[in-house]
Amino acid sequence: MDGGAATGSMAVTDGLIRTVGDIPRHHAKLRPDATALVFDGRVSSFARWNDRCSQVANALIRDGAGPGARIVFFAKNSDGYYEAYVGAAKANAVLVAVNWRLAPPEVAYIVRDSGAEILMVGPEFLPLIRQILPELPQVRRIIVMGEGGADGIGWEDWLADAPATDPLLPTTADDVAIQLYTSGTTGHPKGVMLTNGNVLEAMKAAEIGTYGHWLPGVDRLIMCMPNFHVAGSNWGMFGLSVGASVHVLPEVDPARILATIEREGITRALFVPAVVLFLVQHPAAVTTDVSSLKTILYGAAPIPLDLLRSAMDMFACEFVQGYGLTETCGAAICLPPADHDPAGSARMRSCGKPLPGVEVRIVDALGQDVAPGEVGEIVTRSGLNMLGYWGRPDETAKTLRDGWLHTGDAGYADADGYIYIHDRVKDMIVSGAENIYPAEVESALYGHPAIADVAVIGVPDDRWGEAVKAVVVLKPGESADAAEIIAFARQRIAAYKAPKTVDFADSLPRNPSGKLLKRELRKPYWEGRDRQVN
Repeated sequence: MDGGAATGSMAVTDGLIRTVGDIPRHHAKLRPDATALVFDGRVSSFARWNDRCSQVANALIRDGAGPGARIVFFAKNSDGYYEAYVGAAKANAVLVAVNWRLAPPEVAYIVRDSGAEILMVGPEFLPLIRQILPELPQVRRIIVMGEGGADGIGWEDWLADAPATDPLLPTTADDVAIQLYTSGTTGHPKGVMLTNGNVLEAMKAAEIGTYGHWLPGVDRLIMCMPNFHVAGSNWGMFGLSVGASVHVLPEVDPARILATIEREGITRALFVPAVVLFLVQHPAAVTTDVSSLKTILYGAAPIPLDLLRSAMDMFACEFVQGYGLTETCGAAICLPPADHDPAGSARMRSCGKPLPGVEVRIVDALGQDVAPGEVGEIVTRSGLNMLGYWGRPDETAKTLRDGWLHTGDAGYADADGYIYIHDRVKDMIVSGAENIYPAEVESALYGHPAIADVAVIGVPDDRWGEAVKAVVVLKPGESADAAEIIAFARQRIAAYKAPKTVDFADSLPRNPSGKLLKRELRKPYWEGRDRQVN
């Protein structure tokens, strides 16, 4: 079976690739003329990609970005992302990929928190950067991922006089390679530090055949999920690390995804469940030739069984589910193709078993193991676990305890070791694979002059998995409608975090100490469902 064999390249597993910067170095020697990246009609061989990464590294060094310097990347997907990511790694700097869907105050916070002095920005986001630049006194260089101008130097102009000679700076597995921000329960996002070792540990799963039997120079991956998510960022690197070609789309566009699969003969794809739904429902789905596909990896949110079966019928290829967090550098648990039954099965509601080298336990509130079938918190230990949260030692200590990473997800293990997600220990909402913390939304809504109290919860949504709902208590004598409250939120936080619906209540359920009982709020919306995630 395709999903169970090793790939044709084992360079990471065999120790030939030891850092992120080694990926293009290795393949430029082994297969210099093979296609590495395809974007917007531009084709880059592994030799060209390696040279471009070296140019980026030398340009960063020239601009004073020393080891450990944070470099913000605020743009949609492109081949430039892989030049920037690996170029920064060759300079032993750290790429900070920022969600371009965030509101200006959120972007400003992340740039300030990271301490980045150099920003790489997509041209369409320059107005936003212009708006927040007065709040970012540390920023001294803006590089436009396109043509330059008054706002900053263009990408090609910035690289023009940077040599393609590899700087070969000493870099270790413990050095941070990438920093991705995840929403915080305290209302501020946290920078997850992922080391070279973490990233390469994730690459091993691709090499050993977890996501199919990949062949260098033969397999073609489509990369459409956002690079600021660990799954999207890893997916392209999976392909490049094994010598496959990566076809990059700027963002999710169902029609373009289907057309690219047919035109380019795409063999491997990564989609979150919401994108799977878009593709299955798209009018072109019935006429597009998708027979080249061998494997679809899905994850980042639970998937309804009916949708999974429809997708398996449409694509007629192997499916693999991945479960993990930004803090685990992506998937740590996988459900392989062999456990995907077209007729449906109980096991398809699990997220699978731990990857090789990954330990998983289900523990109670005291950190003690619970029996099979009993619900507890999922904790994991492996080389995938993050170094920690940037500048947040207290938060790091809460999440990483005695080498075990506490996921905040509640679940159980069956007698065969398969892990099932049951609920969330934390209040996080997953909507269309975006992680949304109610604290951020509540903080934004509390500023509304008519709101006395508010609670934000996730409710079932057939399209997005979950949708954000605000339950609002108005101040005496004040009035406001749902549309007004939603619009108010959208001015302060990203649109995808804003409530989709608003209910009004006279009061919110709280215990004697004043703690909000969100489980009580959620209960009516989840009645009749066997688990509290959708």
